[in-house]
Amino acid sequence: MLTKHLLFATFAGLGLATAAAPGVTAEPPLPLFDAHLHYNWEPAPYYPVGKVLDLFRANHVTGILATSRPNDGTRALVEAATKDIRVVPFIRPYVVRGDIQTWFDDPKIFELVQSEYKRGYYRGIGEFHLTGKAAATEWVRRTVNFAVEHDLFLHAHADDEALEILFSHNPKARIIWAHTGFGTPTEKLSRYLDRYPQLWGELSYRYGITEGGRLSAEWRSLFLKYPDRFLVGSDTWVDERWARYGAIMDEYRGWLAQLPRDIAEKIAFRNAERLFGK
Repeated sequence: MLTKHLLFATFAGLGLATAAAPGVTAEPPLPLFDAHLHYNWEPAPYYPVGKVLDLFRANHVTGILATSRPNDGTRALVEAATKDIRVVPFIRPYVVRGDIQTWFDDPKIFELVQSEYKRGYYRGIGEFHLTGKAAATEWVRRTVNFAVEHDLFLHAHADDEALEILFSHNPKARIIWAHTGFGTPTEKLSRYLDRYPQLWGELSYRYGITEGGRLSAEWRSLFLKYPDRFLVGSDTWVDERWARYGAIMDEYRGWLAQLPRDIAEKIAFRNAERLFGK
Protein backbone atom coordinates (compact mmCIF):
# COMPACT_ATOMS: atom_id res chain seq x y z
CA MET A 1 0.00 0.00 0.00
CA LEU A 2 1.22 3.45 -0.81
CA THR A 3 1.62 5.61 2.25
CA LYS A 4 0.26 9.11 2.66
CA HIS A 5 2.77 11.92 2.48
CA LEU A 6 2.37 15.48 3.66
CA LEU A 7 2.64 18.08 0.92
CA PHE A 8 1.24 21.45 1.65
CA ALA A 9 2.94 24.09 3.82
CA THR A 10 1.03 26.97 5.36
CA PHE A 11 0.59 29.77 2.87
CA ALA A 12 1.57 32.97 4.66
CA GLY A 13 1.39 36.41 3.16
CA LEU A 14 -0.52 35.41 0.03
CA GLY A 15 -3.51 37.57 0.81
CA LEU A 16 -5.96 34.68 1.21
CA ALA A 17 -8.33 36.82 3.23
CA THR A 18 -7.57 40.36 2.17
CA ALA A 19 -9.93 43.05 3.35
CA ALA A 20 -11.70 45.08 0.69
CA ALA A 21 -11.05 48.79 0.40
CA PRO A 22 -13.87 51.05 1.66
CA GLY A 23 -16.74 51.09 -0.81
CA VAL A 24 -15.37 48.11 -2.76
CA THR A 25 -17.13 44.75 -2.68
CA ALA A 26 -14.73 41.92 -1.90
CA GLU A 27 -14.55 39.23 -4.56
CA PRO A 28 -16.06 35.99 -3.23
CA PRO A 29 -13.66 33.08 -2.70
CA LEU A 30 -13.06 30.78 -5.64
CA PRO A 31 -15.58 27.90 -5.46
CA LEU A 32 -14.04 24.45 -5.10
CA PHE A 33 -15.22 20.94 -5.94
CA ASP A 34 -13.66 18.50 -3.48
CA ALA A 35 -12.82 15.49 -5.65
CA HIS A 36 -11.37 13.34 -2.85
CA LEU A 37 -13.69 13.27 0.17
CA HIS A 38 -13.88 10.36 2.63
CA TYR A 39 -16.74 10.29 5.14
CA ASN A 40 -15.66 7.12 6.91
CA TRP A 41 -17.98 5.42 9.39
CA GLU A 42 -15.33 3.00 10.60
CA PRO A 43 -14.97 3.44 13.48
CA ALA A 44 -17.10 6.62 13.58
CA PRO A 45 -17.48 9.87 11.60
CA TYR A 46 -15.53 12.91 12.79
CA TYR A 47 -18.53 15.20 12.23
CA PRO A 48 -22.27 14.51 11.94
CA VAL A 49 -23.72 14.97 8.46
CA GLY A 50 -25.24 18.37 9.18
CA LYS A 51 -21.93 19.78 10.41
CA VAL A 52 -20.16 18.33 7.36
CA LEU A 53 -22.52 20.20 5.04
CA ASP A 54 -22.02 23.39 7.06
CA LEU A 55 -18.25 22.92 6.74
CA PHE A 56 -18.55 22.71 2.96
CA ARG A 57 -20.66 25.86 2.82
CA ALA A 58 -18.28 27.77 5.09
CA ASN A 59 -15.42 26.90 2.73
CA HIS A 60 -17.32 27.58 -0.51
CA VAL A 61 -17.19 23.93 -1.55
CA THR A 62 -20.00 23.41 -4.04
CA GLY A 63 -19.59 19.69 -4.70
CA ILE A 64 -17.83 16.58 -3.47
CA LEU A 65 -16.69 13.23 -4.81
CA ALA A 66 -17.88 11.17 -1.84
CA THR A 67 -16.55 7.82 -0.64
CA SER A 68 -16.56 6.09 2.72
CA ARG A 69 -15.56 2.95 4.57
CA PRO A 70 -18.00 1.24 4.67
CA ASN A 71 -20.34 2.82 2.12
CA ASP A 72 -22.85 3.87 4.80
CA GLY A 73 -21.18 7.28 5.08
CA THR A 74 -21.51 7.92 1.36
CA ARG A 75 -25.16 6.92 1.44
CA ALA A 76 -25.75 9.33 4.32
CA LEU A 77 -24.26 12.19 2.29
CA VAL A 78 -26.36 11.28 -0.74
CA GLU A 79 -29.52 11.32 1.37
CA ALA A 80 -28.58 14.66 2.93
CA ALA A 81 -27.53 16.39 -0.31
CA THR A 82 -28.95 19.85 -0.92
CA LYS A 83 -29.23 22.03 -4.01
CA ASP A 84 -26.15 24.05 -3.09
CA ILE A 85 -23.85 21.04 -2.55
CA ARG A 86 -23.54 18.39 -5.25
CA VAL A 87 -22.74 14.90 -3.94
CA VAL A 88 -21.13 12.57 -6.50
CA PRO A 89 -21.03 9.11 -4.85
CA PHE A 90 -18.39 6.47 -5.55
CA ILE A 91 -18.46 2.85 -4.36
CA ARG A 92 -15.63 2.10 -1.94
CA PRO A 93 -14.45 -1.53 -2.29
CA TYR A 94 -13.72 -1.68 1.44
CA VAL A 95 -15.73 -2.57 4.54
CA VAL A 96 -12.88 -2.25 7.06
CA ARG A 97 -9.45 -0.65 6.72
CA GLY A 98 -7.76 -4.03 6.36
CA ASP A 99 -9.46 -4.47 2.99
CA ILE A 100 -6.93 -2.01 1.56
CA GLN A 101 -4.39 -4.85 1.59
CA THR A 102 -6.61 -7.60 0.18
CA TRP A 103 -9.51 -6.23 -1.89
CA PHE A 104 -7.78 -6.80 -5.23
CA ASP A 105 -7.76 -10.56 -4.69
CA ASP A 106 -11.10 -10.97 -2.92
CA PRO A 107 -14.17 -12.10 -4.90
CA LYS A 108 -16.44 -10.94 -2.07
CA ILE A 109 -15.34 -7.36 -2.66
CA PHE A 110 -16.33 -7.60 -6.31
CA GLU A 111 -19.72 -8.89 -5.17
CA LEU A 112 -19.96 -5.87 -2.85
CA VAL A 113 -19.30 -3.52 -5.78
CA GLN A 114 -21.97 -5.20 -7.90
CA SER A 115 -24.49 -5.15 -5.08
CA GLU A 116 -23.87 -1.52 -4.12
CA TYR A 117 -24.12 -0.43 -7.75
CA LYS A 118 -27.76 -1.56 -7.79
CA ARG A 119 -28.68 1.43 -5.64
CA GLY A 120 -28.68 3.33 -8.91
CA TYR A 121 -26.87 6.55 -8.09
CA TYR A 122 -23.16 5.75 -8.08
CA ARG A 123 -20.82 7.45 -10.57
CA GLY A 124 -17.61 5.56 -9.89
CA ILE A 125 -15.59 3.01 -7.92
CA GLY A 126 -12.90 4.00 -5.45
CA GLU A 127 -10.83 5.29 -3.95
CA PHE A 128 -8.94 2.00 -4.01
CA HIS A 129 -5.24 1.28 -3.39
CA LEU A 130 -2.98 -0.65 -5.74
CA THR A 131 0.77 -1.11 -5.95
CA GLY A 132 2.56 -2.71 -8.89
CA LYS A 133 1.36 -6.09 -10.04
CA ALA A 134 -1.40 -6.22 -7.44
CA ALA A 135 -3.34 -4.47 -10.21
CA ALA A 136 -2.96 -7.51 -12.48
CA THR A 137 -5.39 -9.80 -10.63
CA GLU A 138 -8.55 -11.23 -12.12
CA TRP A 139 -10.72 -9.30 -9.68
CA VAL A 140 -9.15 -5.96 -10.56
CA ARG A 141 -9.63 -6.74 -14.25
CA ARG A 142 -13.28 -7.53 -13.60
CA THR A 143 -13.69 -4.33 -11.63
CA VAL A 144 -12.21 -2.24 -14.46
CA ASN A 145 -14.43 -3.92 -17.03
CA PHE A 146 -17.48 -3.51 -14.78
CA ALA A 147 -16.73 0.21 -14.56
CA VAL A 148 -16.42 0.56 -18.32
CA GLU A 149 -19.58 -1.47 -18.93
CA HIS A 150 -21.59 0.70 -16.53
CA ASP A 151 -20.02 4.07 -17.44
CA LEU A 152 -18.32 4.47 -14.06
CA PHE A 153 -15.12 6.31 -13.21
CA LEU A 154 -12.30 4.62 -11.32
CA HIS A 155 -10.60 6.51 -8.48
CA ALA A 156 -7.20 4.87 -8.16
CA HIS A 157 -4.54 5.42 -5.51
CA ALA A 158 -1.90 3.68 -7.59
CA ASP A 159 1.77 3.79 -8.41
CA ASP A 160 2.89 4.19 -12.01
CA GLU A 161 3.05 0.47 -12.74
CA ALA A 162 -0.42 -0.18 -11.34
CA LEU A 163 -1.85 2.74 -13.32
CA GLU A 164 -0.50 1.31 -16.56
CA ILE A 165 -1.90 -2.13 -15.72
CA LEU A 166 -5.34 -0.65 -15.08
CA PHE A 167 -5.41 0.88 -18.55
CA SER A 168 -4.10 -2.37 -20.05
CA HIS A 169 -7.15 -4.17 -18.65
CA ASN A 170 -9.40 -1.87 -20.66
CA PRO A 171 -8.20 1.19 -22.61
CA LYS A 172 -11.71 2.66 -22.31
CA ALA A 173 -11.35 3.03 -18.54
CA ARG A 174 -11.82 6.53 -17.11
CA ILE A 175 -9.41 7.00 -14.22
CA ILE A 176 -9.08 9.74 -11.63
CA TRP A 177 -5.56 9.30 -10.32
CA ALA A 178 -5.55 10.04 -6.59
CA HIS A 179 -2.58 12.25 -5.67
CA THR A 180 -1.38 12.26 -9.29
CA GLY A 181 1.33 9.76 -8.44
CA PHE A 182 2.52 11.62 -5.30
CA GLY A 183 6.02 12.25 -6.69
CA THR A 184 5.89 11.07 -10.31
CA PRO A 185 8.04 13.56 -12.31
CA THR A 186 6.09 16.14 -14.29
CA GLU A 187 7.75 15.00 -17.53
CA LYS A 188 6.31 11.52 -16.99
CA LEU A 189 2.94 12.97 -16.02
CA SER A 190 2.88 14.83 -19.31
CA ARG A 191 3.54 11.59 -21.19
CA TYR A 192 0.76 9.83 -19.29
CA LEU A 193 -1.72 12.62 -20.01
CA ASP A 194 -0.88 12.39 -23.72
CA ARG A 195 -1.00 8.60 -23.73
CA TYR A 196 -4.21 8.24 -21.72
CA PRO A 197 -6.83 10.82 -22.76
CA GLN A 198 -9.23 9.51 -20.10
CA LEU A 199 -6.86 10.12 -17.18
CA TRP A 200 -7.35 12.97 -14.71
CA GLY A 201 -5.03 13.90 -11.84
CA GLU A 202 -6.36 14.66 -8.35
CA LEU A 203 -3.93 16.83 -6.43
CA SER A 204 -4.15 16.11 -2.70
CA TYR A 205 -0.77 15.26 -1.11
CA ARG A 206 0.94 15.94 -4.44
CA TYR A 207 4.62 16.87 -4.10
CA GLY A 208 6.26 19.78 -5.89
CA ILE A 209 3.33 22.00 -6.85
CA THR A 210 4.70 24.92 -4.85
CA GLU A 211 8.15 26.17 -3.89
CA GLY A 212 8.29 28.57 -0.97
CA GLY A 213 4.61 29.33 -1.32
CA ARG A 214 4.83 30.02 -5.05
CA LEU A 215 3.58 27.82 -7.85
CA SER A 216 6.58 25.99 -9.29
CA ALA A 217 7.53 26.64 -12.91
CA GLU A 218 7.14 23.00 -13.95
CA TRP A 219 3.66 22.70 -12.44
CA ARG A 220 2.57 26.03 -13.86
CA SER A 221 3.64 24.75 -17.27
CA LEU A 222 1.75 21.48 -16.74
CA PHE A 223 -1.44 23.27 -15.69
CA LEU A 224 -1.25 25.62 -18.68
CA LYS A 225 -0.74 22.68 -21.05
CA TYR A 226 -3.43 20.42 -19.55
CA PRO A 227 -5.96 22.72 -17.86
CA ASP A 228 -8.81 20.23 -18.33
CA ARG A 229 -7.07 17.30 -16.65
CA PHE A 230 -6.74 18.20 -12.97
CA LEU A 231 -8.99 18.22 -9.90
CA VAL A 232 -8.50 19.27 -6.27
CA GLY A 233 -9.38 17.23 -3.19
CA SER A 234 -9.08 17.22 0.58
CA ASP A 235 -8.53 13.48 1.22
CA THR A 236 -10.19 13.42 4.66
CA TRP A 237 -8.89 9.93 5.40
CA VAL A 238 -8.07 10.73 9.05
CA ASP A 239 -9.56 13.12 11.62
CA GLU A 240 -6.63 15.54 11.27
CA ARG A 241 -7.67 16.25 7.68
CA TRP A 242 -11.20 17.13 8.81
CA ALA A 243 -9.77 19.40 11.50
CA ARG A 244 -7.66 21.19 8.85
CA TYR A 245 -10.33 21.23 6.15
CA GLY A 246 -10.53 25.01 5.84
CA ALA A 247 -6.74 25.37 5.73
CA ILE A 248 -6.49 22.73 3.00
CA MET A 249 -9.03 24.56 0.85
CA ASP A 250 -7.24 27.88 1.41
CA GLU A 251 -3.93 26.31 0.38
CA TYR A 252 -5.45 25.33 -2.95
CA ARG A 253 -6.80 28.84 -3.46
CA GLY A 254 -3.35 30.23 -2.66
CA TRP A 255 -1.66 28.67 -5.68
CA LEU A 256 -4.73 28.68 -7.92
CA ALA A 257 -4.70 32.48 -7.59
CA GLN A 258 -1.31 32.45 -9.32
CA LEU A 259 -2.83 31.00 -12.51
CA PRO A 260 -4.96 32.76 -15.13
CA ARG A 261 -8.52 32.94 -13.78
CA ASP A 262 -10.04 30.68 -16.45
CA ILE A 263 -7.50 27.93 -15.78
CA ALA A 264 -7.85 28.30 -12.01
CA GLU A 265 -11.61 27.86 -12.33
CA LYS A 266 -11.20 24.73 -14.42
CA ILE A 267 -8.98 23.06 -11.84
CA ALA A 268 -11.03 24.38 -8.90
CA PHE A 269 -14.47 23.22 -10.02
CA ARG A 270 -15.27 23.38 -13.73
CA ASN A 271 -13.42 20.18 -14.67
CA ALA A 272 -15.42 18.31 -12.04
CA GLU A 273 -18.65 19.85 -13.29
CA ARG A 274 -17.78 18.77 -16.82
CA LEU A 275 -17.11 15.19 -15.68
CA PHE A 276 -20.01 14.80 -13.27
CA GLY A 277 -22.52 17.48 -14.27
CA LYS A 278 -23.72 20.45 -12.23
